[in-house]
Amino acid sequence: MYRTLRLLLLCLPLAASAAEALRIGVSGPFTGGSAPMGISMRNGIRLAAAEINRSGGIRGRPLLLIERDDMGRSDIGIRIAKELTLHQRVIASVGFVNSGVALASQGHYQQAGIPAITAVATAPKVTAQFAPPKYPLNYVFRVAASDAQQAPLIVREAKRSGLSRLAIFHDKTNYGRIGEEELIKALRQQGLSPVYIGQFRLGERDMIAQLSRARDLGAQAILTYAIGPELAQIANSLAQMDWRPQLIGSWTLSMSNFIDDAGPNAEGARMVQTFISDSADPLRQDFVARYLRTFGGRRIPSAVSAAQGYDSLLLLAAALRHSASTDGKAIVRALENLPAPVKGVITTYRQPFSASDHDAIDLAVPVIGKLQHGEVVHAYSNERTQKRRP
Repeated sequence: MYRTLRLLLLCLPLAASAAEALRIGVSGPFTGGSAPMGISMRNGIRLAAAEINRSGGIRGRPLLLIERDDMGRSDIGIRIAKELTLHQRVIASVGFVNSGVALASQGHYQQAGIPAITAVATAPKVTAQFAPPKYPLNYVFRVAASDAQQAPLIVREAKRSGLSRLAIFHDKTNYGRIGEEELIKALRQQGLSPVYIGQFRLGERDMIAQLSRARDLGAQAILTYAIGPELAQIANSLAQMDWRPQLIGSWTLSMSNFIDDAGPNAEGARMVQTFISDSADPLRQDFVARYLRTFGGRRIPSAVSAAQGYDSLLLLAAALRHSASTDGKAIVRALENLPAPVKGVITTYRQPFSASDHDAIDLAVPVIGKLQHGEVVHAYSNERTQKRRP
């Protein structure tokens, strides 16, 4: 688990290889139920690092990724944060998939004065935990759609489908509980309330009793906040009941272990996405092709995670080029004041961060995906062909 990935690739220029590397921490769940997200994120970061290193690194210095598997556990995440900040001499970190791990761990980066870019975790508090004015400088950034953004889009999609009697199903993790809170808030803004709220532990195998209660209360759709394995249990339990309400949820409905474990029972599920592989955009198509060519497989296990990891490192690299030094405070100021657009695969980022806003993704970016024949595609064709957002 505690291995160092030395991304000093064979294709690096000799001058860059000889220079002292810039050490970047990469932490996430590379094993366990969240692994499709963690591995995809890590691989997206690796792709970006390889590109940066092939072009000469940052001012002639290559990036060196220090990778650690947090297994989706807060206690391990805390240990990793301490190790990376105290012993591995990282100048910044990119990672964090699980909101609970992020919230428990990122304080060590804040205390050490080392910037941490969250590439996947979506709890609103992630970027607010150390925000001014309570803290003079916030070292935590994010390149992901927060739950405060996703929940209103989930509710909007239900209304767009003509559905108003809605049940919420979420796991009992921080991720699920925060999602429930945001969904209830979004429903209230539309004058709605859930007809039923079901919650379950990780590893839950039978959802039929709770789903039966939701059906009896007239639910037309199930709004979800959970990760792949438990989402699959919801879909499979619905199939056993021969009940087919619309599944609409957070971006995790695109996880490979939901799609694979639920099989045909996943068909038609809809979810919020920052990146969908079937895009007509040539840059996004090229990213998917390079990912699959480099790491193999029929599809990216979590395309959203891969794209957000990739773009996170591009933004960090842009800040390092702009920063006066590798001091954490200087990198933060550079991230908050990026002078030129950064072309990512999700969007083109124009001053994505400021001193008061450390979230790069705004409401103009996410779209709605749907599962069709085992693949995530755009639910609305105009979003597939639209030009990249400025």
